[in-house]
Amino acid sequence: MLTRRHSLIAALLVSLALPVSASAEEITVFAAASLKNALDTIAADWQKETGNSVVISYESTAKLAKQIEQSAPADLFISASKKWMDTLFDENLIQKDSRKDILGNSLVLIAAGKAAPVEISKDLDLKALLGDGKLSMATVDSVPAGQYGKEALENLGLWTSIEANVAQSDNVRAALALVAAGEAPYGIVYASDAIADGESGDKVTVLGTFPADSHSPIVYPAAIIASSTKPAAQAFLDALSSDSSAAVFVAQGFTVLK
Repeated sequence: MLTRRHSLIAALLVSLALPVSASAEEITVFAAASLKNALDTIAADWQKETGNSVVISYESTAKLAKQIEQSAPADLFISASKKWMDTLFDENLIQKDSRKDILGNSLVLIAAGKAAPVEISKDLDLKALLGDGKLSMATVDSVPAGQYGKEALENLGLWTSIEANVAQSDNVRAALALVAAGEAPYGIVYASDAIADGESGDKVTVLGTFPADSHSPIVYPAAIIASSTKPAAQAFLDALSSDSSAAVFVAQGFTVLK
């Protein structure tokens, strides 16, 4: 007859023989702040399906790229800017064959609370619309959403008149939060941010979409970090292009690039 001690030893040996936990991996993903809602959902589903785990660090693309340049530990980078991904490509900091463009986005003008729509064109008197209020934007010199926004305003001939009214934030979600909190009456964010569940709710209104030809195409490239040795990084990158992931991205206001 087996004693309790023998039973415990037998159970331990069986558990050690199981390969599932040993094969599971944890990957670290650096992702643009605008991806948070969609990517959180996709990551949660992928973890359940694969047994792997994902740790996601959200920030402005510029800050994340600089952290990668400083050897921050990461396996996958999803950027809101082709330029920053180009920089890491040129510095051999990504696995070049893994790079692919996965998403697109658009740029919108939002207002705190309810407001009437406007046509965004060269004829828009944005200065009169703002009055003494602030226009919330991501940092215009380095954060992609801010760069796209400034480019659009310059191309429409609106930047000079409102430059002094711009309140800059570290990333696009912070810019959205200022408007949602009523601290800035207007802002420029991605379309995906304006409809992000749990972030803006009914606290902001989209007044209009900037013409696509007023700024460079908004493209999100993704790539595996050069130092990563985890197969799960490629598996997660592949999962971002699945039909189920596409449905999540579209529901959050992104366009899916095939």
